[in-house]
Amino acid sequence: MDDSRWIDAALALASRGRGRTAPNPNVGCIIVAPGSGGGKVVGRGWTQPGGRPHAEAMALAQAGEKSRGATVYVTLEPCAHVSPRGPACADLLILSNVARVVVALEDPDARTNGAGIARLRDAGIIVDVGTGETAARAQIAGFLTRLSEQRPHVTLKLALSLDGAMALDSGASKWITGAAARGHAHLERARHEAILVGRATIDADSPTLDVRLEGLAERSPRRVILSRTPAFAPADGDSAGWENLGAPEAIGALDAVDHLLVEGGPATAAAFLAADLVDRLLLYRAPILVGGGRTLPDIGLTDLADAHGRWALTDARTLGSDRLEVYERVRGRVRTRTAAATPGARG
Repeated sequence: MDDSRWIDAALALASRGRGRTAPNPNVGCIIVAPGSGGGKVVGRGWTQPGGRPHAEAMALAQAGEKSRGATVYVTLEPCAHVSPRGPACADLLILSNVARVVVALEDPDARTNGAGIARLRDAGIIVDVGTGETAARAQIAGFLTRLSEQRPHVTLKLALSLDGAMALDSGASKWITGAAARGHAHLERARHEAILVGRATIDADSPTLDVRLEGLAERSPRRVILSRTPAFAPADGDSAGWENLGAPEAIGALDAVDHLLVEGGPATAAAFLAADLVDRLLLYRAPILVGGGRTLPDIGLTDLADAHGRWALTDARTLGSDRLEVYERVRGRVRTRTAAATPGARG
């Protein structure tokens, strides 16, 4: 039970780096020294913006000599490769004389992929693997998707009325949901490296796509426009800070983006669904009726049977007067690549 408790705490630390660490995964680490009451925390760390320092390096620097004989809880296998940006975390742990390492998830990066665990065990360190694995996979979904699919993990946000409208017939969608739901959506923005909308949304709403939550404004994601028009810019002519993609399938070209939030209107949402590029769905439902509004166009289904079994409900909650449901796309397990140079691998 103590292992689960400390891994949960390490996962909470890992969430602090979500959307800021690409191409590295957002990892959390806690170092617990022996003591009464289940031990004493002597070091905490999480992957820093840009991917360095790694969580283990940050926690070990805080713990100093107190790491000797301690147990380390880390959400991803310590890396085994030396990078120009820093040493291998497995080597740092060995030099710090820790006694035990609890790893939630093995690293699928071909340069580590079990080598970090093996190196620790060869040095006489006890290593236990698997506590919190499912939660750890969800925590670094962007990193895993980039490794296996060479694209970001895609979250699609949909705000709907009770009758399924995403906007008025004019295309205007401000505001379907209330303040609490919009605040949650801004928190989601802060957890993604980039946010994408379609050209129709730009024309109808002129969104800023920033994070308007106190203390998180600096975590506003990069802005991406989905448009077939090359170098399309908003109507005000301000193209600074905007990136342009001609099709959903082009998202793999977004540099240092492991988590992409799609907030576009019906056409953009349908394009990503038709391409089967949505991994996670945020469905905000407001207790209003619109009537005659815009909803999802065709997403390529020809048989209702094909619509079943694709989505699994993972969370549901009330946000003010609105209802949030979170769904995950049901896919096969993330594949591990074995090539020496894995696209998107961490450094």
